[in-house]
Amino acid sequence: MNSCGIIAEYNPFHNGHKYQLQKAREQTQADVMIVAMSGNFLQRGEPAIIDKWQRAAEALEQGADLVVELPVQWSLQSADYFAKGGIKALHALHCANLSFGTDSTEDFDYSAFGRFIASHQEELDAAYQVYDKPGLSYAQKMAAVLNKEYPSFSLQKEQPNHILGLTYAKENARFEHPMAIYPVKRLKSSHHSTELTEEIASATAIRQGIFAGKTIEEVVPTKTAEDLAFYQVSWKDYWPLLKYKVLASSPAELREIYQMVEGLEYRLKNKIKDAANFDEYVEEVKSKRYTRTRIQRLLCYVLLNLKDKDVKNAWQHNYLHILGFTQKGRQYLQQEKKTINWPVISKIGQAQEQLMTLAVQSDNIYQLASSQIAEQNFGKFPIQV
Repeated sequence: MNSCGIIAEYNPFHNGHKYQLQKAREQTQADVMIVAMSGNFLQRGEPAIIDKWQRAAEALEQGADLVVELPVQWSLQSADYFAKGGIKALHALHCANLSFGTDSTEDFDYSAFGRFIASHQEELDAAYQVYDKPGLSYAQKMAAVLNKEYPSFSLQKEQPNHILGLTYAKENARFEHPMAIYPVKRLKSSHHSTELTEEIASATAIRQGIFAGKTIEEVVPTKTAEDLAFYQVSWKDYWPLLKYKVLASSPAELREIYQMVEGLEYRLKNKIKDAANFDEYVEEVKSKRYTRTRIQRLLCYVLLNLKDKDVKNAWQHNYLHILGFTQKGRQYLQQEKKTINWPVISKIGQAQEQLMTLAVQSDNIYQLASSQIAEQNFGKFPIQV
């Protein structure tokens, strides 16, 4: 069975995602569409607006055939690690093709770019080390290096999907048999557009619209609208828990948290008492060196008590947690299962919990936001559509 993989968050699943699934299947002639989808905490350092099971079911109803969870040690990361986790999962599932949305206005050979990075990594790292322009972030410095070393490289700040596509291509090229890449050009709205017009709107616009009480039925499938009418969560729901955690922890305890570097534990404690809400707290803590997104991720690590040693250990013990499938997805799993080298988990017991410690821990905390959120792991079976 010909397969095509997508790495996604679906926060929430909307008409643009439906279009991508349709277009990717058309481009690749795939029998099976496989999605590696973030669990309940997401790449930009925020909780998913609705839980992973609801988002998986929405995707399965709109064109996905198999949805596996991208666990928190990969989903709650900068672009490079987020891409690494997603690409590894798709390769573990023997995906032949890779599709992702792009906001690049020009045709770009992602596969050639990936091969270039894979074969010139040492030279690029050396060029980065000698690039002397203070005040720039890692991403800005690397973009400057690539503009010099890779003539056809072009990058704009307003192209987050293109940037993520570059990281997918880089990670994909590290494998002996990389997936064939099929980018899908984004329709109409940009990634951060706040307009809720016509049939396609960005996830950012939809989330903002929901929290502002606007109507979203025209820009999302029916099931998504129904799920979002039941409950939604945001950082606002976790702010009291985060504040308690920071206040109750000593600097030494905070120092054990993943990505807690350069004295940030003192900055977190110094700013917490006077902050009235989460957004105000992030504004106080962020700086030129540490962006809003970086701080949001760090605060997720604090909230979830993700320690440096535990995250790095989890990277070494990968698994495939099946959230749901169609009949075709089930057939594909049966076809490939004997040669899949990672543990395939469809029901969580004691043994599986040991492997999924961080995911279970994070999901337990995610549930604290609302009594409407169902149990996320134990007694759960893959959704069948």
